[in-house]
Formats: sequence, structure tokens, C-alpha cells
Amino acid sequence: MTRRNLVRLALAAPAAATFRPLRAFAAPLANKVKITAVKALQIRGIAGNCLIRIDTDAGLTGYGEAGVTGPMARARIETMKQYLIGRDPMAIEVHFSNLTSLMHTYMANIPTISGIDMALWDLAGKITGQPVSSLLGGPFREEIRLYSHGVGMNMLDKASCKAFAERVKAQPEGFTTFKCDIHGPLGLPMGRFAGTLDGGQIRKVAQAYQNAREALGDEIEIGVHCHNEFDLPSSLAIAKAVEPINPVFYEDPLNPPFSDAWLGLRRGTRLAILTGEKLELVQGFKPFVDHQVADIIHPDLAFCGGFTGAKKIADYAALARTPVALHNVGSLVLCYANAHFGGSIQNFYRSESALGRPTRYIEGMAAGAPPEVKNSHLKVPTGPGLGLEINPDFLKKNLVAGEEFWS
Repeated sequence: MTRRNLVRLALAAPAAATFRPLRAFAAPLANKVKITAVKALQIRGIAGNCLIRIDTDAGLTGYGEAGVTGPMARARIETMKQYLIGRDPMAIEVHFSNLTSLMHTYMANIPTISGIDMALWDLAGKITGQPVSSLLGGPFREEIRLYSHGVGMNMLDKASCKAFAERVKAQPEGFTTFKCDIHGPLGLPMGRFAGTLDGGQIRKVAQAYQNAREALGDEIEIGVHCHNEFDLPSSLAIAKAVEPINPVFYEDPLNPPFSDAWLGLRRGTRLAILTGEKLELVQGFKPFVDHQVADIIHPDLAFCGGFTGAKKIADYAALARTPVALHNVGSLVLCYANAHFGGSIQNFYRSESALGRPTRYIEGMAAGAPPEVKNSHLKVPTGPGLGLEINPDFLKKNLVAGEEFWS
């Protein structure tokens, strides 16, 4: 039996069982509820994402988050709603298949579908009275480990590094891992192609991360955070420059899609490579897993295909014993979604989080008590669906210019 045939069998065998818990809870309620509307709303401060809302004739509403703007999502929803309005919201696999296979006259827009899929799972939980983590087959754990960001730290300034370290060590969230942006020390715009770095720039990188390590100490883990802006020679040079601080991972130095450059990076460094926040569906992650170039894959539920797409990705990664981290700079909807997903898969690693920022902006989205992070961990919500009640006043206050409230 060839390796290719083995992989095909491994993918096919669990397909029927992947969403068995959902099917078991949904069976007695099939076709009892119908979708009446699918809407999108964009608010500030969630990295350009938008919220998705699906209404039903039972008075229940599901929420998701899509990795596109409100106008983009609404335009795509117009082409998709014929497959959703009047349909059973719990036929999630059917909806996912129909929407992701759209090719005429436009290719399927996976980020919009991600938000719709997330909202359908929230609805399924509310209809059945179950948390999403249980419908997905969990829980493997009752809380998930988070990591945060080195926001406000000038890594070339030792005093700034020291002040940042003192602040985060005093925070109640107790974060133990921070990923720190590389574009700041280099003076580069975030996410723009940087060209080949010279020796002086590489020395700046080395000094910046060494300053951060000295300030944070060995008990705090540091991730080297890029935004896909470098070529292969620069990526290799950066890896060599930061290796002395023993970073917990090296994120996204190369252009997102798989290429031979990723193979060259894997051969040239011992650092743990993490990537995937802009990859879609299992097809986007498959070459990284097959070629063993990503030590940790890093999907974004608002971009990769929602819960349904991410579950297929995680199951495929599990065949190669590859851990799954979760990207998240979105709203509280995505935060809760990550908690449920992280609790529901065996090979979960950590989730990124915007919780615990000085303004506590994201926390304000909760209508009731905000989520509480302790010792760098967040409990998986136990309420139906996502377990999140959204504060409508927060949404109205933070609408992006030109947006109407759930128009």
C-alpha cells in the first residue's frame, strides 16, 4: 500500500464519524427550524473582520465571524442565500458542501463561508441545548491555553522592554507567551514585501529580540512574529539571528501559499515554524503537513472554513501528529469559537488572544460577565452554542463608518 493510498483511506475512514455528535443531537429536531435571514455587520477593532448573524423562524439567532469586511460579506451572501433561506440550519455539512463548491460565476469565498458556518454551529448548539465543543466531539479539555502580543514594546529600547515586562507580569491574566512583531525593529510597514535584508538590519533583529528576552526572562516565552514579508535568504538570516533567545515559534516569514521556499526554510533552521492564518480549507494546509515544513499549523476559524473546515484541517494534521494553534485578532465571537474548537480537538496547541489588552476593548462585547483569563488559560464556555450573549450597545457604539445596525 502506497503512502498516498494510506492517506486517502485515513481521510475517508473518519469522515462519517467526524460530526457524529451533531447528527445524534440534530436527528430528532430535523426540519423543525428554518433559516429566515443571513446578515453581516462590521465593527471597529477586529482586524477588518465582520460579524455574521443568522436568524430563524424559531426566534433563535446564531453568530459567527467572517474574515472579510461587512460590504464584502453582504455581496457574497447575496450569491449564497438561495442555498440557506428556508433551509434547516442544522444541516451544516450540506450547507458547507454546497457553499464551498460554488464556482459559477464566482469562486467560493471561504472567509464569508467561515462566518456563516460558525453561526450555524452556534445555532445548532442553541437548538439542541448543547455547547459547540460537545457537538464537535469534545471536550478534550475544560480550558484552553492562550498567548498574547508584545503590544507597546519598543524592542530596540531596553527601558521600554523592561516597562512592558513589569506591566504584563502584574496583569491578572498571567500570560506566559507573547509574540513580538519584527516589523517594528526593522522600521518596516506591516505585511509589505521587504526585499532582502542587509547585515545591519539582521543585527537590529538580533538585538531587539535579545532585549526582549533579557527583560521578560526565561519564564516568559517569546514568539517571533512576521507577516509574510520576507524572501528565503532573509527568512534564514532572521532564524539564525533569533535562535539564541530560543523562541517558542517562528511565524509566517514567507509568502502564505506553499512553495519550495518553505522547504528551504525547513532545511535551514531548527526553529519551530508556525504558519497558516491565511490558508483556506484542508487543501491549503495539506502540502505543509505532507512535506513536514510546519511544526505547528495556525488556522483562523474566520478564514479557513469555520468550525467545519477547521475540523477537517485538524483531523488531517493529526495523522502526522502536527499540533494546531489558532489565530485570533478578532472579536469576542471568534474568541469563544476558538475556546470551543480548542476544547474539542485532541491536537490543540494554543490560541492567540486579544483579551487582556490595556483597554479591555474586546471584553466589552459581552452582555454579561466578560470572559476571564487566569494563568494564561480561558475556560471553554458551557452554555448552549457559543455560550456568548452579545451587548448590542457595544455593537452600535463601535460600528464602522457607513455600517447600519444589522441592516
